[in-house]
Amino acid sequence: MAFQVKILGSNSATPAHNRNQTSQLLIAENEYYLIDCGEGTQMQLIRYRIRFHKISCIFISHLHGDHYLGLMGLLLTMHLQGREHELHVFGPAGLDEIITIQLKHSGTVLSYKVHFTTVDPANPNLIFESKLLRVHSIPLVHRIPCAGFIFSEKPKSRRFNKAKLQEDMTGDDITLLKQGQDIYTADGALRYRCIDYTLPPRRSRSYAYCSDTRYEPGIIPLIKGVDVLYHESTFTQEFEERAAATHHSTARQAALIAREANASKLLLGHYSVRYKDLTPLLAEARQVFYNSQLALEGETIDIGEE
Repeated sequence: MAFQVKILGSNSATPAHNRNQTSQLLIAENEYYLIDCGEGTQMQLIRYRIRFHKISCIFISHLHGDHYLGLMGLLLTMHLQGREHELHVFGPAGLDEIITIQLKHSGTVLSYKVHFTTVDPANPNLIFESKLLRVHSIPLVHRIPCAGFIFSEKPKSRRFNKAKLQEDMTGDDITLLKQGQDIYTADGALRYRCIDYTLPPRRSRSYAYCSDTRYEPGIIPLIKGVDVLYHESTFTQEFEERAAATHHSTARQAALIAREANASKLLLGHYSVRYKDLTPLLAEARQVFYNSQLALEGETIDIGEE
């Protein structure tokens, strides 16, 4: 199953150096989730040939403009394109009011239903569940209420060993075996033992999105063992005091979180406009956690291996 994240925007408050404000697209097979929606997100979706109607859920971390000001325009474009199927939007208190006011005063009635879910920024909660994934919130520490998100594949079924297929096996038999059950005859005799006909399930993968936040080790238990961790890295360590004052993180601090969480990969992002060249951020992170990489717009990152 495809499980990957595409970077649409990677800068912080100001678009600069051909980098847009924060936005990412998570793809889990045929499920498309937009994570944050800064200005310019629509153009990035068009640029990378992503069809708007495929997006079923939008997750907004907080109400600083570089993370949500592209949302209203995107909703209106979906309306103009004739969208009919519902859309789920998850975000902080006040987001639904902001959108409702704009729709009201523009005289717009959307062609589709938008379901708003308010995310509690102070506590980790299960906020959404689909056929494939569970999404939990991650409390972050920023100047205003802010939540990250962890997207985790659900536990998978065992895999049927096709080489062991028996002529008299039914589809129901195979389903039960994949669920870990043994098959018995009507008189109670063992017919097929699960372990003899199936292989272990493929591992479940996870992606954690943490932006914006100051250095906060308290999140480590919530993201332990994550396959890919996106953690904001607005500054290099020489601006550690600036990072603390603005409730942001340095690349080194992001790497410390990744190392202590035993993440497989660290994805840096939310770059300050002061950095045209991002090499210093990457070099700093790799001194602490080598498997770090830059979030670069247009790139697609695979999340773990099955």
